[in-house]
Amino acid sequence: MAGVMSQRALNRATLARQMLLARRKATVTQAVEKLAGLQAQAPNPPYIGLWSRLEGFRREQLTDALETRRIVRMSTLRATLHLLAAPDAVAWRPLLEPVHQRGLAGEHARALEGIDRAAVVKAGWALLREGPLTASELGQALAARWKDRAPASLAALVRNNVPLAHLPPAGTWNSHRSARLQPLGEWLGAPAADMAPATQDGLLLRYLAAFGPATLADAGAWSGLTGWKAVAERLRPQLRMFTGEAGQELFDLPRAPRPGPDVPAPPRLVAEWDNLLLAHADRSRLMSEAHRARVFTANGIVRGTVLLDGFVAGTWKIERAKNAATVVLEPFARWSKADRLGVQEEAMRLLAFAADGAGERHGVRVL
Repeated sequence: MAGVMSQRALNRATLARQMLLARRKATVTQAVEKLAGLQAQAPNPPYIGLWSRLEGFRREQLTDALETRRIVRMSTLRATLHLLAAPDAVAWRPLLEPVHQRGLAGEHARALEGIDRAAVVKAGWALLREGPLTASELGQALAARWKDRAPASLAALVRNNVPLAHLPPAGTWNSHRSARLQPLGEWLGAPAADMAPATQDGLLLRYLAAFGPATLADAGAWSGLTGWKAVAERLRPQLRMFTGEAGQELFDLPRAPRPGPDVPAPPRLVAEWDNLLLAHADRSRLMSEAHRARVFTANGIVRGTVLLDGFVAGTWKIERAKNAATVVLEPFARWSKADRLGVQEEAMRLLAFAADGAGERHGVRVL
């Protein structure tokens, strides 16, 4: 072991790799690659995630990357929607097949009992090759043949067996229409054939570059995959090892950034569902367990969070009324005057970024 890493040291290492110690100059594609994807089950959080990390980021930059197929929105890590750079989307999706098969358990498994699954998947492929369909349209088309089966479960069977891109405008700023789905290879065209498949070894290295130092349980929480112990043993000679404060074994890349624990961390507003809070089994490097229920809600929402000195210190949301938008801040404890001012300034910058109208009035309210 190379030594013990404190929680603050883990915090600073993670923030550095996630571009949250200082905004960076990078293209959208470069940033999404470096961040190992952005959770994207709602359309706006990835835009805010990039705004919080990139210098001078504009909304149209991500929209253009989606429309020109440099960035793909699809189900990948944890069988949830993410934005990935196109080569990663092609390379990673086959590795994540076991995660997607687990997504067919429960209600869908009961609805699909006894069905010829291969025949349904083949029929789904054929339908989607004729043209993009929404999940609802796909399910209804399949139900015309399998009349005694739930359309939603038929569509889920195809979606969990076929890599499907969500075509823009779905996933773009403020777009809430149902996504049209198309097989990934057909959406990307000929370039997809030249993109090399990934290995689980390579996936661990990408994870550590974006979120390390980390445990193998952390890698599992991020990806949804198992089998990390064998991967780590193969890679151990080229990795650097640390011990966490609780005695856990931490894996890392030898040359990855590990700033000192006292490096300043500016106030940041982190997007809803941001991977920053979803990529570790143990989130204590970023958030106290006492605050978990105030961030992760019972109905599956992961609230936008306020980082002070690198740690979650409250939540935020934007409330809109006629010609007005307000960032509502909810501290978990009393903020100092300087911290309060810093967060309010960052909130006003967010409103300028997220403004939907030239005449919109902006404000910040602290609860």
